[in-house]
Order: sequence, then structure tokens, then C-alpha cells
Amino acid sequence: MMKIAAIQMVSVSHPDINIQTAKRLLERAKLAGAELAVLPEYWSIMGLRDTDKLAFAEEAGLGVLQDFLSQMARELQMTIVGGTIPLKSDDSHKIYNACLVFDRSGSQIARYDKIHLFGFTNGEESYQESNTIQEGNDIVSFDSMIGKVGLGICYDLRFPELFRNMGACNLLILPAAFTYTTGQAHWEILLRARAIENQCYVLASAQGGTHDSGRRTWGHSMLIDPWGKVLNCLEEGEGVVVTDLDLETIQKIRGNLPALKHRRFTC
Repeated sequence: MMKIAAIQMVSVSHPDINIQTAKRLLERAKLAGAELAVLPEYWSIMGLRDTDKLAFAEEAGLGVLQDFLSQMARELQMTIVGGTIPLKSDDSHKIYNACLVFDRSGSQIARYDKIHLFGFTNGEESYQESNTIQEGNDIVSFDSMIGKVGLGICYDLRFPELFRNMGACNLLILPAAFTYTTGQAHWEILLRARAIENQCYVLASAQGGTHDSGRRTWGHSMLIDPWGKVLNCLEEGEGVVVTDLDLETIQKIRGNLPALKHRRFTC
């Protein structure tokens, strides 16, 4: 049994403010007993324009945002999945939307660059991440006290083959900033589907509210068990979702319904 936490934020366009919010919420997660905590996508900056994040892009291994995540993991003695931060790419007009994982010593143990880039147009509402983000190439998981943990980011949720190609994970982690429109329609359904088909826990950490740019995100940070049951959820606003992850539950469900062993096709 292990307590894990999803941090929900309503990030603004000023990284200094977001850092202080993240610090406060990570400390709250630790006080609640969490040994692993996840920040949302774009926790460090939700700009007034899509291009704003370019100004805050850091070199890999060097920068204020990375130092903050490392320091918090070390001070709180907690594994921190750092949502996403902007890291520099070879293209000066684009960044990598990168999820970094730090262990209790403050060492970086994993990096995942978002592979699937969100594109959506619905009247006046339009998003095209490929204009400012360089897509990643590598599927990433890491080993932990609770076994294998797989990483995805937001729009990745719509591509089940990504998670299938990770192999058997005990936990899938998904920092996100789902729009209100798409989140209301599909967020919980897709999260529960990924939990059910992979027979594992899914921890989703979201942006949840109206940002200073006017953009509204769906929120509903949650933990889902391997049977597809939502164990805990924060609908909107900043806060912390803390829930137990029980390895015996995974073993029982996989034993009773060995669907992963019954597969006849692979990706």
C-alpha cells in the first residue's frame, strides 16, 4: 500500500507565482502521507499566448524549474513527477513539452517528451500544439517501489497503443491540461478505459479552472483503480487528490481476469 497524489492547479502566466503554488500543494500532499506526487501539464506557465512558454524554456539539466523540482523531491523525501516544463529543442521556435521525474534524493530518473500533439478547432476555440512544440519519439516508463510506472501527457490519452507498448505497468501517470470542451466529453471515459484495458491504476493530474488568458481547463484530477473505479476526484480549482495504491488489488484483478495474458495481437 502506498499513498500517491495528483496536484491540480489553475496556473497563470507568471512562473514565479506558479512555483509558489506548486510548492504549497506539494507540501500539502506530503502532509497527507503521499510518497509520490504528480504536477499537471504546463504547471509552470499557462501563457497569455502559446508562444509565451518559449521564453522560459530551459536547457536539459539546467534551470530554475528543474532545480525547483529536484529540491522539492529532496526536501520532501518524495518522488515527484514534474508535470511538464518547457525544455529547449534544436528549433528555436519550438520547445519539448517534457515530463521529468525526480526521486527522493533529488536525482532525475526519467524524462518523457510529449509524443502526440493536440490539434483542435471548434469555431472560435482553436489549438495547434505543433506550432510551438517539438514532438518526442520515445516511450518512457520507470521503476519504482510500486513497480513499473508509465508516463503519458494529456493528448496521449487518446492513443491506447502508446500505453500498450509500455508493457505491464502497475501505474500510468498522465499530467494534463484538457480543455473544458474535450474534457467534459471524453476525459473520464478515456482514463477509465486505459485503467481497465491495462488492468492498472491511472493517476491523472490536471489543470482545472479559468486561466488569466481566458482559457478554461476541465480539471477532474483523479485516481482510477484497475477495475475502472474512480477512487478520488477533484472537479475544479487547485488542490490535492491523495489515494492509496494497493498492489494486491492489481494482482487480484489480473488473477481473476487474466486479460493481459489472453492477448492475441500486439501493437
